[in-house]
Amino acid sequence: MPIYEYECRDCKHRFEAIVRLSEASVCPSCPSCESANIERLISLFAVDAPGTRSKALSAIQKTNAKVSNDKAWADFEYDKKHRNE
Repeated sequence: MPIYEYECRDCKHRFEAIVRLSEASVCPSCPSCESANIERLISLFAVDAPGTRSKALSAIQKTNAKVSNDKAWADFEYDKKHRNE
């Protein structure tokens, strides 16, 4: 049984639903607002390999380092501004 991702067009809620092959023509309703106005999204498949895992970890570490640097700079500017007042 495949798991499909959906987005409600009314409330923009994203959710997943397991759909049996015999019920593929029947669309589920939104669990948030119970609307039948939903759109099936294109899902990407997950690849789990040592190479992709290390690349993903490196990308996250770079992002976290940038956020930390930006936060440190913002703290520095805040301290500099409020010390002069």
